[in-house]
Amino acid sequence: MRIRTFHEEDRPALRELATRAAQGSPTETLWGHPESEAQIYLEPYMDHEPESLFLAEADGVLVGYLTGCVDTAVFPSETRRIEDAIRTHRLILRPGPAAFFARSALDAAGAALRRAPTAGEIHDQRWPAHLHINVAPEGRGTGAADGLMDQWFERLRSLGSPGCHLQTVVENTRAVRFFERMGFTPHGPAPVVPGMRYLGGRVHQRTMVRSC
Repeated sequence: MRIRTFHEEDRPALRELATRAAQGSPTETLWGHPESEAQIYLEPYMDHEPESLFLAEADGVLVGYLTGCVDTAVFPSETRRIEDAIRTHRLILRPGPAAFFARSALDAAGAALRRAPTAGEIHDQRWPAHLHINVAPEGRGTGAADGLMDQWFERLRSLGSPGCHLQTVVENTRAVRFFERMGFTPHGPAPVVPGMRYLGGRVHQRTMVRSC
């Protein structure tokens, strides 16, 4: 297993890996349009902070990746990235995404009536960095995920970062257990993620934090 940094020529293989690695998980897709979801959750990291993007490679094939951001405050916000993707891909004219956004609006309205929080980004200088990690089935149990996390925290320590946060979902129990093993602890409530469904039920955001 080789852990290395991202290179520009890795873009096509990384896009393919991102789709393949997410299959079957609660966060496999938001609205069933991989191109727009990659524009939100993958391409900004290749464009804005490639030095914080690490790849796991086995026999020359990518099997995992970690996208990181050292300072969330200066990174394009998730809201902005979603808005850009909606415009670029005209998602409100596509049946799948349009249904997701309608369901999301209903979920948000219901939460507002109950005065309950909904999922969203956090900005806390105790944990300014954030990450996303994904490993394909053939890379699991090989040390790829551990190696990616080790490389990421080595980078954060070298830059003097105080800590890192991440956001997964409660329903992804395998991911939550892995992050706990990596030293992350739950932080804050577990609000509904508007619009998302998994096995017919609502999905809840789990924020986790770790000091460097």
